[in-house]
Amino acid sequence: MRPVATVLAAAAALAAAPLSAKVAETSATGFVTQDMAEVAASPLDTWLALTRPGTWWNDAHTWSGDADNMTLTPQAGGCFCERVPGEDRADGFSLDGSVQHMSVVQAYPLRNLRMRGGLGPLQGEPATGVLTITLEEIEGGTRIRWEYVVGGHMRYEIDTISKAVDGVMSQQLAGLRDHLGALESADAPQEDADNVPDEEPSIEAQIDAMQDTE
Repeated sequence: MRPVATVLAAAAALAAAPLSAKVAETSATGFVTQDMAEVAASPLDTWLALTRPGTWWNDAHTWSGDADNMTLTPQAGGCFCERVPGEDRADGFSLDGSVQHMSVVQAYPLRNLRMRGGLGPLQGEPATGVLTITLEEIEGGTRIRWEYVVGGHMRYEIDTISKAVDGVMSQQLAGLRDHLGALESADAPQEDADNVPDEEPSIEAQIDAMQDTE
């Protein structure tokens, strides 16, 4: 668990520029999260950055501990994948691992990207999700919308995991926003303090929580 000061600092960072995040819907078997940010970049620059997750994804939410190991191929059947470097051995031989976070099912450059898969701890569950990322050109930049629809059996309390997932998704979108530069606008919606999670549990913490309930 992170210190309260660290959590508050993270919340302040999210609220520093236009970004909205919420759990839009829950049911007995799934949930929907919706996140939005506005950036001072063209749809082309936004698309190019989006497809290079190693430049903005948070290291803490990777399996290798380094976002530089992440790649995304923006075409149908393409992989949002991560290389997991093997440990160095005395004989100089190591075996690298890999993770498929999601697979691309639809790609319209400069407009939208849709991927399917269970992110983080959801990868170990029968449940899966569909992430739709939409880009909209606006005055001075681009509006980015993320909608992650998750459904199916999972060994988590829906209320808990939905908030945790939305917190992580918000963090990643904030990383992309900060990488491109936030679009400052008096009319843009600001982060709703009620929707900022008190904690953004790490993948490891969420897995531990699941195991504690087994």
